[in-house]
Amino acid sequence: MAIVKSSYDDVSIPTGMSVIDFVFEKFDEYGDTAAVVDGLSGRSYTYAQVKLFSHRIASALCRQGYRKGDVFGIMSPNIPEFVLMLCGIGRMGGVVSGVNPLYTADELVRQMEAAGAQMIITVPPFAEKVLEAKSRLPRVKAVYVFGEADGCQPFEDLLADDGSAFPTLAPSLDDLFALPFSSGTTGVPKGVVMTNKMIIWNITQLESNPEILDDAPGENMLALLPYFHCYGLVVIMLHGLRCGTRQICMSRFEPEAFLKIMQDYEINVAYLVPPIMLFLAKHPLVEKYDLSSLRMVTSGAAPLGGDIAAALKSRTGVKCIRQGFGMTELGPVSHVLPKSVDVPSSVGLLLPNTEAKIVDIQTGELLGAGQDGELCIRGPQVMGGYLENPEATANTIDEDGFLHTGDIGHYDDRELFYIVDRLKELVKYKGYQVPPAELEALLLTHPKISDAAVIGVPDEEAGELPKAYIVRVGEELTESDVVEFVAGKVAPYKKLRGGVEFVATIPKSASGKILRRILKGGAVKS
Repeated sequence: MAIVKSSYDDVSIPTGMSVIDFVFEKFDEYGDTAAVVDGLSGRSYTYAQVKLFSHRIASALCRQGYRKGDVFGIMSPNIPEFVLMLCGIGRMGGVVSGVNPLYTADELVRQMEAAGAQMIITVPPFAEKVLEAKSRLPRVKAVYVFGEADGCQPFEDLLADDGSAFPTLAPSLDDLFALPFSSGTTGVPKGVVMTNKMIIWNITQLESNPEILDDAPGENMLALLPYFHCYGLVVIMLHGLRCGTRQICMSRFEPEAFLKIMQDYEINVAYLVPPIMLFLAKHPLVEKYDLSSLRMVTSGAAPLGGDIAAALKSRTGVKCIRQGFGMTELGPVSHVLPKSVDVPSSVGLLLPNTEAKIVDIQTGELLGAGQDGELCIRGPQVMGGYLENPEATANTIDEDGFLHTGDIGHYDDRELFYIVDRLKELVKYKGYQVPPAELEALLLTHPKISDAAVIGVPDEEAGELPKAYIVRVGEELTESDVVEFVAGKVAPYKKLRGGVEFVATIPKSASGKILRRILKGGAVKS
């Protein structure tokens, strides 16, 4: 029984740098090569332009009275201008809080209020929703838009700045860089404190050994996973920029557009999630496209079955298919399967400078190789905590500095780790986190619902679907009534696609905690 330490040599990070300094380190070498491209329109920006425009954006924001530490919400799909805006905010010492574009106005208000946002930028289709939210957010001074929309200030105004008001007070390693929101292992979304140091550490760990990542200048990297999510932000956008790759943006997954972009842009490296891996492995449409340029696919955000990886490798001829493990609270990566190890069911080895322990979920006792328990991680990529929420932080990071992931797994005699189940209550729908507690709180506002519980039910394509168990008042309430009630108040991925079941009681422990394992086992009275 022991704490497992990374088998890689420890690495160190540069001091006196911000994330943007670190990412821009080789930009002058990359110069006029394309940094980011819109996959559908072909609109692009070079590395030189990213550097120039981010400087102008930083200057424009300072000129308008924004200061280091101010929070900026970005509610946008993946477009090249997202990259410019994020780099500009980072250069002036601002803090980015990415927002899921699928959020309703109510969900947007909750996140921006909790983050203390001063400004929000969006795209025209979401402008009306953002302006509605702004009317309820007194701290938000302005809404900008990539393009044009009534009531919003154009992003082009920021690009037109002459750069002369660029800030002199540079951000430090310990300053906040990003404030993504995560549900952790349960509950409603909470702000994750991500400093410049935390992100630089994680990128350095990822780049420390070619067995982990070896993305090279000029390679074509698919940027489909959302930039507002920590995986898309750190592993794709920031790491991709630092390495000199050409990021090909997609605003959403559409089967034919996805395959055409993979083929036409000759994508070399793709970071994906299991539902898209399943699509590539099984959908007949894939046969019509040439994916021979693809050399490496890495899956994350949810467990990937080894059979899917094997089917994908056989079908496409991709040499390296592997998965990793992480979460927003881990900056976001703690494990990656080495390229030379062909065990696709494993999430891999610990990154450098990282330790792990597997503990018994009942007693907290340290377990050994081959024994399933909760995976806990300690390392420099662990978050500073949840924003203004010391109780949630203490419940997640123990006294020894180990972050409790809420995932059940084990390691083998080679110290390869495997995730086998989820202790955490989150439902994972197509890589998105759906917190049951949030849906349960919403359901309990319905006058004809006296109690409710939400679980995830397995689905081959989506991973899991949210399903509700309802104790109703009277007999009039129908399944469709409940589904429609929820659908009108949440983002699409939180809809009750797994159905609704009416029950006499919700099984609970003596302390009142919902016993979801009983619900998942079907042992509940209707």
